[in-house]
Amino acid sequence: MNRLKDVREDRDLKQTDIAKILGTTRQQISKWENGVQLMGIDKYIILAEFYNISIDYLCGIIDTPKPLR
Repeated sequence: MNRLKDVREDRDLKQTDIAKILGTTRQQISKWENGVQLMGIDKYIILAEFYNISIDYLCGIIDTPKPLR
């Protein structure tokens, strides 16, 4: 999903940085960002907290990022 890549790149992070946060590999991050595989909700929760934005935005449901409460 491009939204995952866009958010990561907006913060000048590399796939390896996110892989460390999620406890996975750079290759897995690439698969998620390119839509080859779906990411689990547990990973979305971690990223939403890390980026301080809603899961709706990360999933592409809404187009305006909303901060977590």
